[in-house]
Amino acid sequence: MAKEPLIEFQGVTKRFDTRTILDRVNLKIYEGDVTTIIGMSGTGKSVLLKHIIGLLKADAGHILFRGQPIDQMSKREWNAYIGQISYMFQNNALFDSLTVYENVALPLRQTTKLGKRQIEAKAMARIEQAELTEVAHKYPSEISGGMQKRTALARALVTDPQIVLFDEPTTGQDPVRKNAILGMVAEYQKKLRFTAVLISHDIPDVFFISNRILALYDKRIVFQGTPEEFDEFQHPFHDELIRSFEGLQEELTGLYSKRHFKVRYQTDLAKSDRQQTYAVLVFTLENMDSIAANLGHSAAQQVIRSLGAFINKHFGAVGGFSSRQTINEFGTILPFSDLQEAEQILEDFTRDFQEHGIHDLGAAAQAEMTAGQCSEFSVLAGLAQGRPQIELESVFEFARFNQKPIATFRCEQRGEAP
Repeated sequence: MAKEPLIEFQGVTKRFDTRTILDRVNLKIYEGDVTTIIGMSGTGKSVLLKHIIGLLKADAGHILFRGQPIDQMSKREWNAYIGQISYMFQNNALFDSLTVYENVALPLRQTTKLGKRQIEAKAMARIEQAELTEVAHKYPSEISGGMQKRTALARALVTDPQIVLFDEPTTGQDPVRKNAILGMVAEYQKKLRFTAVLISHDIPDVFFISNRILALYDKRIVFQGTPEEFDEFQHPFHDELIRSFEGLQEELTGLYSKRHFKVRYQTDLAKSDRQQTYAVLVFTLENMDSIAANLGHSAAQQVIRSLGAFINKHFGAVGGFSSRQTINEFGTILPFSDLQEAEQILEDFTRDFQEHGIHDLGAAAQAEMTAGQCSEFSVLAGLAQGRPQIELESVFEFARFNQKPIATFRCEQRGEAP
């Protein structure tokens, strides 16, 4: 039985004077998913979001919530619907006359009957999670643009909404902060189980937290599906978007994007002699959620960044190429290597990583720590051999199955081999 959409657009058209922004748009958003809308600047992504909350009215077509057109709802039905939704605006929309704490607490004061202490507890919990405790009583004009963005995120989540719309939540952030904010969105979504809809240009980073991708191109949705399906999407939009936003590397780690990783694989290996072997290595940062919970999301992203840099430095020097495969996993291919050679290369890497790499990761985490904070974490590594006729993902699965711990960071000892 097909899953019913939570929100659906059916033939939605929107015009401003003689200019058509959305032209017979059809899309589906499913409950509990993280759905990301991508597209070139100025193509109507924010216009699309604003239709969901009634800030804009469609000139044609319908927007359905659980099968019911929202423009046909009674006042009571509309209030119940809109009360489930929170919206994080692209420009933050903070009140200059209110402190960070007052901005975050405002929705609780306006929409709930909680007491003063309950409001303070909920607001400060979100402020702490957004790493804003030190500026809680400052005004927006007194904090950085990045802090303003995190204040808006904390405010959007403070009421524990069922649906959250994020309009460019990472605009103006550096790569670490961008990924920290995306990590926060993913963490809250898992904990609170809300349905998230994001507009984002952060390709491919945002794909790591997304269940579904919607691609808006030439006034219409031209793709709906998983990030993996989007990788295989054949359309002029895909090439144009990738050229504009992705380049050849992922912004956080500097490694190949997953798409260009596959292109490199196909160029170097897929068409080679069927008996030619290659090796796949998979590295996983364990306890990433614990790092984020104990030290903050920025520390977790700094650790990921350092791990990617160390992998790239070591394997790039011996002809390998690497990519971040999931939010806490890296994959490396050693072209034209057999299992014996790859095992020796991995042994060399492990020795180097135990002596130096794990300390680099610990230092990256400590750079974001405050006094008394601590979090232990481990790095796993696995190896498998492949051939051109074997599906690449199957080789990756074998490597994942073979993973073992190669180093652990412990606060007291500043890094220790297992």
